[in-house]
Amino acid sequence: MRIHSAMILAAGLGTRMRPITETLPKPLVEVAGKPLIAYSLEALHEIGITNIVANVHYLAPVLRDWLSRWPLGEVAISDESEELLDSGGGVAKALPLLGSDPFVVMNADTFWCEDPEAERGNLARMVEDFDPARMDILMLTARLDQATGHTGRGDFIIDADRRLSRFTGDGEPVIYAGTLILSPRILKSFSEPRFSLNRCFDSAISQGRLFAAPLTGHWLTVGTPEAIAEAEAAMADYTSGRLS
Repeated sequence: MRIHSAMILAAGLGTRMRPITETLPKPLVEVAGKPLIAYSLEALHEIGITNIVANVHYLAPVLRDWLSRWPLGEVAISDESEELLDSGGGVAKALPLLGSDPFVVMNADTFWCEDPEAERGNLARMVEDFDPARMDILMLTARLDQATGHTGRGDFIIDADRRLSRFTGDGEPVIYAGTLILSPRILKSFSEPRFSLNRCFDSAISQGRLFAAPLTGHWLTVGTPEAIAEAEAAMADYTSGRLS
């Protein structure tokens, strides 16, 4: 289906990235010479999504200024300066800017290196594969061996139909790779202003409507100052073929 809108979650405090984030919002921390949020913006531009919303909270004027000068199109702002609404609440607040059709949601601090041999990029494949008749959420997932910067054990397991359920210790876990296609209908059951997207995931699981889009390529998350060099090394290794 055609997806017209996207939300970038960019309002976090970035506390683990201090001291860098004492004066710079985490989405503007540079990896390989580029602010983290630019990786998401470029991926959206490549597949022609033009209605893009970013939420702001911590050091909001700095991020607003940078986004106002983004050269590849306008980025609308969902202002959470007065209250940080968590991931789900932030998306719900931005719905008037996003519209009533399914849209992309991306974390501002995760990105991936595309597989040069893949026929389609990850985001393009997700847009083509999203089926609103069967899905409330299509989630980009990565195997543990496809990830740099992840420190957990894994989040979900995938069944033969690519439906997701929570990883509880059995099976091969996968990571939520920070990108979704989400139908806004899943948000209607939450009336409080602040809530996590994890509640949406559990709601979709209970209805058999949370599906996986397995990543091709290599996924990176950057949570600490030390992780910047680790991510840059992984990017170089993947591009050169030293990292699969």
